[in-house]
Amino acid sequence: MTVATSTGVEQRSTLHNDLRIALPPADLLLTQDDEWCVVRLNGDWREIRLHDYDELFSVPGLYERLIYDILKCDSPARIRKLFEAELTAGGTQAAALRALDLGAGNGMVGEELVDMGVKFIVGADIIEAAAEATQRDRPGIYANYRVVDMTRLNQNDRRELEGYGFNCLTCVAALGFGDIPTEAFANAYNLIEPDGWIAFNIKSSFLDQDDTSGFARLIQSIMADKTLEVRKTQRYQHRVGTSRQPIQYTAIVGNKRRDIGDGMLP
Repeated sequence: MTVATSTGVEQRSTLHNDLRIALPPADLLLTQDDEWCVVRLNGDWREIRLHDYDELFSVPGLYERLIYDILKCDSPARIRKLFEAELTAGGTQAAALRALDLGAGNGMVGEELVDMGVKFIVGADIIEAAAEATQRDRPGIYANYRVVDMTRLNQNDRRELEGYGFNCLTCVAALGFGDIPTEAFANAYNLIEPDGWIAFNIKSSFLDQDDTSGFARLIQSIMADKTLEVRKTQRYQHRVGTSRQPIQYTAIVGNKRRDIGDGMLP
């Protein structure tokens, strides 16, 4: 149910975990990085920016209700479907994967991997609130969950991560916007064994010629020289924005052939 309030905010009444969530008017046309909502907590309305993940994750059920139920995010299920199809075509069993889930958040992608049959997954995120939310909401999904800045891996962190022998990297709805920059993605990519599997998505505009995030140059470079041998790409609707307009992402599944060199980074 949508109700107009005196403040001009559209209120979506929910029963999920007794949450009540309000979205800004559709004609406000916020950019994805500036989107916000208002949530009624303990009798008061609290404004939360959608990319302030520590605040979203701190409220049980809020991220799922807002991003997946209301804004219709389809990315974890979409990436899983594409990834499963390519694993089957490549003759790889999901149980043979040792996966690093970069930007793991509260474990929704890890949960999809477990459902696929992946037996060993390590989550990595830069914020402690993500690890806490995963432990609260999806305990047991990850063999380990590391709160770490992938742009600044110290010797001990690098040694530990290298020791897992990863042959799979997933990164869903996490690249760009300052959350995971190109260097962090490259460092995670380089932890994967040669011929390992890579499955990720990125906002389609970050692959355009006028991209300023650095991802267009990086991804085009690793695809062009077969550092990443792409098996499948698909452009699709990631979710709708608070403007109620579709947000387009591109999913990419392939195999790593070699490390990303320093010269490929913008």
